[in-house]
Amino acid sequence: MFQLPILNFSPQQVAGVCETLEESGDVERLGRFLWSLPVAPAACEALNKNESVLRARAIVAFHGGHYRELYHILENHKFTKDSHAKLQALWLEAHYQEAEKLRGRPLGPVDKYRVRKKFPLPRTIWDGEQKTHCFKERTRHLLREWYLQDPYPNPSKKRELAQATGLTPTQVGNWFKNRRQRDRAAAAKNRLQQQVLSQGSGWVLRAEEEGSTEVLGTTASPAASLSSKAATSAISITSSDSEGDI
Repeated sequence: MFQLPILNFSPQQVAGVCETLEESGDVERLGRFLWSLPVAPAACEALNKNESVLRARAIVAFHGGHYRELYHILENHKFTKDSHAKLQALWLEAHYQEAEKLRGRPLGPVDKYRVRKKFPLPRTIWDGEQKTHCFKERTRHLLREWYLQDPYPNPSKKRELAQATGLTPTQVGNWFKNRRQRDRAAAAKNRLQQQVLSQGSGWVLRAEEEGSTEVLGTTASPAASLSSKAATSAISITSSDSEGDI
């Protein structure tokens, strides 16, 4: 009967090899190394408690398309915050790929949002901080602070902010673009409201000069009515504008 080689490695040494192979990106060698590890119960118990080994197993499972195994590892072992970002990416990407295979087409932003809602991150790889529109609140707070200083950051500042928030420069650029659009829409809504109020005040003054006895608020000129409808539409459009992060 064929027997696996017995490796005289301590759990710490095994973890070190896993970390080295993970950093090198050689998933194939990492998989072969994990396969060669001893299967004795005592050794397995020690390795099953080692985060570097568990993370390596998750990576190998993902690249091999063994998503059930990946989910089992992530859901049943608590990981430290240093591993969260990488394991969260594996969790989401695995679910995206399964959804794409099921639907037979690439997923759009809305599709991915629905997948994230259906398969939320397990608490084993999530620090519990709430996210608003995909970005964590502390990330959005930092983006807003930078926006108040400079709504049009240059590429260098985008890269600097990306490093500070953990986002990509493209995500930072999209956030600033969306924020500028929302501010322009809000400014246009305010101007329209001022025009409506100004036209309404002018009509009331004319009515008083002409000696109108109608109760204010019960009648309105056609122009004021149309302006009010336009303002209502603008308010509706702006209020439905979500602060979405791309």
